[in-house]
Amino acid sequence: MERTTVNPWTWSVELGYNQGEIVSGQTRTLYCAGQTAMNGEGKPEHDGDMAAQLALSLDNLEAILGEAGMSLANLVRLNVYTTDVDLLFQHYGVPASRLGAAGVAPTSTMLGVTRLAIPTLMVELEGTAVA
Repeated sequence: MERTTVNPWTWSVELGYNQGEIVSGQTRTLYCAGQTAMNGEGKPEHDGDMAAQLALSLDNLEAILGEAGMSLANLVRLNVYTTDVDLLFQHYGVPASRLGAAGVAPTSTMLGVTRLAIPTLMVELEGTAVA
């Protein structure tokens, strides 16, 4: 697969995402359900801790990617839903550093929402990957 970034402005790259990506020659596309801070038994974890919820949500997203034979390097889209945008920005270094280490800056949308499916959850990550 070949990825070509589309960035008419450079400010988004500094925040860890591209405005667009052209993906050509792909063989498989994985659409991931929103991942939250749920443990392997389906129980929410890290009540009130945005950084820990972000880390576990990203761990869960990586687990799905891995099961499909992919990694964060294959991520072309990351949607972020949060109940507290300001708090999320204080801790966005958690996913940004892991995405940067994978050499990827997926297109991204962040939305503030009233609540997620389980009231104690503060963040949900929804990804699309191509290999």
